[in-house]
Amino acid sequence: MKKFLALSLLLLSAVAFVPSAEAKSKDANSNLTANNAAAPQIRIQVGRGNRRSNQRATRIVTRNVRRGRQIYRETYRVTYNYRNGRTRTELISRVRIGRY
Repeated sequence: MKKFLALSLLLLSAVAFVPSAEAKSKDANSNLTANNAAAPQIRIQVGRGNRRSNQRATRIVTRNVRRGRQIYRETYRVTYNYRNGRTRTELISRVRIGRY
């Protein structure tokens, strides 16, 4: 929604100011070449310019877990998605470190 509003404001301002600036520049400089007249005046890029909007943070967490009589060191990758508040937990490794 923000991109749409920004793009519409940009287009409205271009419509309002470009014709008046073009008329003044043609009066002042009557010796324009064909290449300069055909060159675009503004450049609009629509798409993924800013990737920080989909920002995620990843942490590596290690903990000791007892399963029965064995003790394991489990390493997890926890990914936090700030946009909707969800987390994703993925087990990376489980190593047996001893007995109880």
